[in-house]
Amino acid sequence: MSSVDHERAGFIGRGWKWLKGSIVKCRDKVVEVARKTKKLGQDDPRRIIHSLKAGLAVSLVSLLYYFKPLYGGFGVSTMWAVLTVVVVFEFSVGATLGRGLNRGLATMLAGALGVGAHYLANLPGRTGQPILLVLFVFLLAAAVSFVRFFPKMKARYDYGLLIFMLTFCLVSITGYQDKEVLDLAHKRLSTILIGSFTAVFVSICICPVWAGDDLHKLVSGNVEKLGNFLEGFAGEYFKVPGDGESRDNKTFLQGYRSILTSKNSEDSLTNFARWEPRHGRFRFRHPWKQYQKIGSLTRQCAYHIEALRIYPYPDIQAPAEIQRQIQDACTEMSTESGKALKELASAIKSMTKPSSVNTHIVNSKTAAKVLKFLLKTSSCEDFVLLDVMPTAMVAAQLVEVVTCVEKIAESVHELASLAHFKDAKPEQKPALGQPQQLQQTMQQFSGIEGPHHIITINGSSAVLPEVSIQECGTVVHVTNTDIIKGSKAKTNVREMRQYLSF
Repeated sequence: MSSVDHERAGFIGRGWKWLKGSIVKCRDKVVEVARKTKKLGQDDPRRIIHSLKAGLAVSLVSLLYYFKPLYGGFGVSTMWAVLTVVVVFEFSVGATLGRGLNRGLATMLAGALGVGAHYLANLPGRTGQPILLVLFVFLLAAAVSFVRFFPKMKARYDYGLLIFMLTFCLVSITGYQDKEVLDLAHKRLSTILIGSFTAVFVSICICPVWAGDDLHKLVSGNVEKLGNFLEGFAGEYFKVPGDGESRDNKTFLQGYRSILTSKNSEDSLTNFARWEPRHGRFRFRHPWKQYQKIGSLTRQCAYHIEALRIYPYPDIQAPAEIQRQIQDACTEMSTESGKALKELASAIKSMTKPSSVNTHIVNSKTAAKVLKFLLKTSSCEDFVLLDVMPTAMVAAQLVEVVTCVEKIAESVHELASLAHFKDAKPEQKPALGQPQQLQQTMQQFSGIEGPHHIITINGSSAVLPEVSIQECGTVVHVTNTDIIKGSKAKTNVREMRQYLSF
């Protein structure tokens, strides 16, 4: 008897543990769902507003059922109004407007063709009517299905083509048994138009979400992420490991990765934005396609940046002077490209024409030329080629990045022209006098030794023109009428060219 009681007690104990564990698991699941729901709403509060708007739109259109005069006029077809709101109402105004117009126009055209097909099928009599109806349905369904393969049609009118085919089939086929085909088409069209209008009205009038704004912020944000990466990359890449935080832990070095998967979002937002009316800073027929072009170039640049991260920190076994020149050139390319991208992002956000981007691009291209010249002319005795190979590969990728930045700048300038961006307010900077310019120029070459050079300064402009220099005794034209003698190069003419931005 005691053994039976013992077994029963063990069974009850196991059952209680299982029940207790199940309760704990259910509680954890509920807490996890609540936490995810809270995070989803905090990430974008517009989602909560959209849910309330969808509920309001469906509630408004369902009132057709509760008023007998309206329900008596439409009958069972009232359900099409509710179904239309459910399938048409989307997160943004552009998406809702696009779906609403697609559904309304497709229903109107397909209904008219369906009624016409019904009357044409009646001409040969009752015997030939089903044959002609089947032929019409086959031809139209085949033609519409083929048209959907065209990329432009699929991008903008795919939903409308589906509704067009569906409505034509419903009207033409049901009209075979229902003689009041015209009344059927009228009721269906009316209720669908009511549902579409309700969805569009609620979407626009109550806390509208514009796809154009989201696209504008997405593209400018992606350009800014690239700029942040490039501005901080050189300092992190050439930093000796162990001197601080790893570069893989830097937030700004990870932000660009979201750009690699942003194509679908950009394409969808561009398509939706083209349906939207004029709003805010965006005019009618705003050049939304140009944002796609900028986004494509931005992703191309991000792929080159992704390639930069596969190269480890280079331990260059080379003279300190050559190592410093390589690092300086790479840093110059990266930093100037980052500054150019950040200014382009700021120009897109504020919708003003970029002012000093070209200066940063010229500086980065000049640094790229200096690095190429250095790698070509340096003797292999100065360093082991295999030791400098990682840095050479990084330099090659940075040169490609500079080219991408230049293309992005051209696209942004084109966008500024098409969208009529405002001119940026010029910054008031104190102008340096000619003596100050000469003093700053000569400070770079003070105390250096080497071959003797003469620099002659001609003209009266306060701006330095293009400079040229050759070996031993070359005259360099700058701006004023003074003559500066006695400058001696530190090592050779190649370094002078680097100092003078060749």
